[in-house]
Amino acid sequence: MAGMIDFKRPDGSTCKGYLAEAGSGKPGIVVLQEWWGLNDQIKGVADRFAAAGYNALAPDLYKGRVTQKPDEANHMMSGLDFVGAADQDIAGAVKHLAGMSRKVGVMGFCMGGALTIAAAARVSGIACGVPFYGVPPEQLADPAKIAIPLQGHFANTDDWCTPELVNDFEKKMTAGGNKPEIFRYDAQHAFANEKSPAYDPAAAKAAWDRTMAFLGKHL
Repeated sequence: MAGMIDFKRPDGSTCKGYLAEAGSGKPGIVVLQEWWGLNDQIKGVADRFAAAGYNALAPDLYKGRVTQKPDEANHMMSGLDFVGAADQDIAGAVKHLAGMSRKVGVMGFCMGGALTIAAAARVSGIACGVPFYGVPPEQLADPAKIAIPLQGHFANTDDWCTPELVNDFEKKMTAGGNKPEIFRYDAQHAFANEKSPAYDPAAAKAAWDRTMAFLGKHL
């Protein structure tokens, strides 16, 4: 069963999201969108998780707005309240899934990858995180404060989430006493998005298989 739902945020207001159910007592995963919005591709990722036995919830962080234009996506991402997205929308999604799942993880791509790390540092009740090619500013999420298992997937050819940024994140999180599991791929940003010109089937499959093994261990 899959479709749009309303769920509660910690502040009492509601957020919409796409829920793909695997069944009560299954593990849960919050799926965080790229800068394009909650589009069919991200809903498809949630469906894929449900088919693999996970209750998957993708919160609608842009409140119904979706685009295919990079300039518009950049504008919407720049206008997003990242603290509110992490502390309210994502926290609410985690709590909603916790009511139907045995443990809850968070994963996301691009902007959603950065928010995965932010949620790992800021939101309680998360068992593990899997960011894809996204790292947030340190003022949003101190890597040293992340206490949960984290597996990251990053591209070696990426001018947004650069290899230097990834190295710095890994170093700071490790210095905090929690070494993340980091995988780097000879691919471009968005290599796991089958709708992107940068899609790399081999890298995408390797990242998915590693994600499944990681989630199977921690959820």
